[in-house]
Amino acid sequence: MSEIVVKKSSGKLVVPAIKKQNLIYFILYAIVCVCWGTTWIGIKYATLSIPPLTASGMRFVIAFPFFYLIAISKKEPILYPKGKMKFFWFITMFYFSLPYFLIGYASTHVSSGLISLLFSTMPVFIIIFSAIFNKEKCNKQQILGIFIGFSSLLLIIINQGMDIDFNNYTGIIFVAGAAALHGLCYVLTRKHGQNVSVLTFNTLPIGLAGIGMTTLGYFVEGWSVSDFSLQSIFGLFYLGLVASVGGFLAYFYLLKRINPTILSYVFVIFPVVAIYIGSTFAGESVNSTFMMLVLLMLIGISYTKYHTSDK
Repeated sequence: MSEIVVKKSSGKLVVPAIKKQNLIYFILYAIVCVCWGTTWIGIKYATLSIPPLTASGMRFVIAFPFFYLIAISKKEPILYPKGKMKFFWFITMFYFSLPYFLIGYASTHVSSGLISLLFSTMPVFIIIFSAIFNKEKCNKQQILGIFIGFSSLLLIIINQGMDIDFNNYTGIIFVAGAAALHGLCYVLTRKHGQNVSVLTFNTLPIGLAGIGMTTLGYFVEGWSVSDFSLQSIFGLFYLGLVASVGGFLAYFYLLKRINPTILSYVFVIFPVVAIYIGSTFAGESVNSTFMMLVLLMLIGISYTKYHTSDK
């Protein structure tokens, strides 16, 4: 690290200078936290008048041209490498299509803050699936962190009264399923996608998932553009341009450049952003008990991640 020398009357004071590259990483890290923290309220607005399957597809239809243009400008291939087609279809279906539909459906029944908390358990699923598929051992500290995190989450659900409403209960299961699928995809990407660039990984799967879900939504959900409210349209464009393009690219850029454990703490930070946004702009209920349990849950997840072998 370079140094800045500040002269004083009694001598000199050596102050470490912040590297320009580290400042860029910090800014991108903040962008990911804000983008992903506001994603959930964006989904909430998008599904106010647009059915969840259609909304999930349209956000990717909006995002796809931007990913495509960026990939072309960077001269990145659109197609996955030879021999990776099974992995390509798996990512298209189980990273982009199904999880985002599950989250979209859940947003019509569960608060955006609670959805973000449920999804923030994704790093825990990475640890579980790493143990299953990559034979990575789960130590006692990780087990303790997982227990604290999930116990707190259960208490949060009970505190919010979600244990008595079938639709809310279904929404919780759907978000947990989405988090588990993303965790599985991250683990398999380590094994099968190391030679796939960030833009290649995202571009075509986003396009196919978007077109497929939007088309299926038209026949299954019977939507009409005239029914879309301005709030929902704004939510769609926010999700497509800011959350998808900005958030995804910033995250995957950092994934290859900074410590993965440090990056994984995004999943601890963005729920705090989501809860603040939800309570401020959507009037979602937040009480002291809820916030104490949120803090305990995030401590559990943080403790689990701190004791991973990635650090």
